[in-house]
Amino acid sequence: MLIAANKAVSIDYTLTNDAGEVIDSSAGGAPLVYLHGAGNIILGLEKALEGKQAGDELSVAVEPEDAYGEYSAELVATLDRAMFEGVDQLEVGMQFHASGPDGSMQIVTIRDIDGDDVTVDGNHPLAGQRLNFKVKVVNVRDANSEEIAHGHIHGEGGHHH
Repeated sequence: MLIAANKAVSIDYTLTNDAGEVIDSSAGGAPLVYLHGAGNIILGLEKALEGKQAGDELSVAVEPEDAYGEYSAELVATLDRAMFEGVDQLEVGMQFHASGPDGSMQIVTIRDIDGDDVTVDGNHPLAGQRLNFKVKVVNVRDANSEEIAHGHIHGEGGHHH
């Protein structure tokens, strides 16, 4: 069975950056299971997997525009510590939900703290990076109607309600 829209796809993968550092991997765990065509994985990897089948292995380099986008300096801001009302201890790396420039909710990460100045970054941590995947397709099956309606896979390796 070939990978196409509305197929439940199981993959083993290792993700590295251009320096060869492992960012994420399914090694030692269950395969990643996703609903193809539902935006469950980054676009560049989904495109590369289209038409593949169980047993296929591939290496894919995904450019930022087909991954987490280019890094945007507009998503970095310095806020006053008072904006974090109710949080006693601020630390670099903490994440918060905030309103984005277009009014939508986004996650921001504290990048720096200098006195009362708190620098936050709304970019995804992998924005602006080429992502290198080594992937093995483990299984391809038809997704059931409930999985298609919910937009993700249920059960083993997928979403549990």
